[in-house]
Amino acid sequence: MSRVLGIIAEYNPFHNGHLYHIAKSKQETGAQYVIAVISGNFVQRGNTSIINKWKKARMALLNGVDLIIEIPTIYSISSAENFAEGAIKILNSLGIVEVLSFGMEANDISTLNNIANVLYNEPKEYVTMLSHELKKGNSFPKARENALMMYLNDIKRYANIMSGSNNILGIEYLKAMKKTKSTIVPIGIKREKVLYNDKYIVDEFASATAIRKMLMTNELNDISKVMPRNSYLLLGEELKNGHYVIDISRLEKEIIYNLRKMSREDIAKLPDVSEGLENLIKNAADSCNTIKELINIVKSKRFTQTRIQRILLYSLLGIDKKKMEISKKVVPYARVLGFNNKGKELISEMMRLNPKLNIVTSVKRYIENVANKNLKEMIETDILATNIYTLGYYKDSYSNLDYTNRIEII
Repeated sequence: MSRVLGIIAEYNPFHNGHLYHIAKSKQETGAQYVIAVISGNFVQRGNTSIINKWKKARMALLNGVDLIIEIPTIYSISSAENFAEGAIKILNSLGIVEVLSFGMEANDISTLNNIANVLYNEPKEYVTMLSHELKKGNSFPKARENALMMYLNDIKRYANIMSGSNNILGIEYLKAMKKTKSTIVPIGIKREKVLYNDKYIVDEFASATAIRKMLMTNELNDISKVMPRNSYLLLGEELKNGHYVIDISRLEKEIIYNLRKMSREDIAKLPDVSEGLENLIKNAADSCNTIKELINIVKSKRFTQTRIQRILLYSLLGIDKKKMEISKKVVPYARVLGFNNKGKELISEMMRLNPKLNIVTSVKRYIENVANKNLKEMIETDILATNIYTLGYYKDSYSNLDYTNRIEII
């Protein structure tokens, strides 16, 4: 089989930058096939996907990807570390991916790899520096950045590397590949013109962050300039049908209700909750009427907004520390969201090489037959996530779409 390229993405939504990344990656690797593992209806920054996972899959299939696999929800809303590890474990398990391509703000991948080596090996001197920075009251991301700067002792080369969202994920992919002893070869594609958090348009490019902001302010004409036409039309169709969830605030009543129902002890069992954070969250939930209010009360130098939003999603989806620890010890299934003719070939080749591969094309059949209790719980969380996600729709908030929606086939 010709060379197979792997991509890890959110496509929230799919834009011209993603199109550029796929084309550039294929050009640099000579890959004939592309597999993308993508987050589902909830994403890594503790937020909702604008449109559902099947429509995201369709957008990608129309623009150069051959096979789309969903990252289970427990990984897709985790820290960058667990998100990356879950995605890499899926790509490893497929047995046919030769190259992983990811976007980065850095000029070269070796800079990211040097940082990944420190984080993977955790030399004693670095751990001491990290502990010292945390004791100053810094958030974990800031403490880690400061400790790395001191340990690597080359400010010119490493300054601002850890402030790049794509750099951070790239480092975590590299670390996860070391941890899993992956044979996949990584390459980095430098982001051009706009960065992850930029909120403006440059030529035909805008970040997904900027596109989501334009959606909130109904600037649809501007969006048409920065998305492939087929993706833009699909997005417009979903908006017209009321099948979109603009952000986590669409589920704020469900979240606040759930937190009010939970005890402080229950909240303390959620991932990322430590140092008495459960008290802050409980007090805020008991006095707030909106998610925005709640986050503004709880967030601080120590507890970032992204971390708080992830905790809110954990509470909503019933993900506790025990489930999170289990997710770190298992190899997840490969849930197929969509494919084209070349993707069909990929599935056949994967099954030929590994007949026992945990590939899911029917959720119902998988749940009936899966022997591993942890994997069964994991896919049940995916089903619950979709059922809750559609509550944010403006129309047709149906449940059980994981059973009734068909795989997207182009």
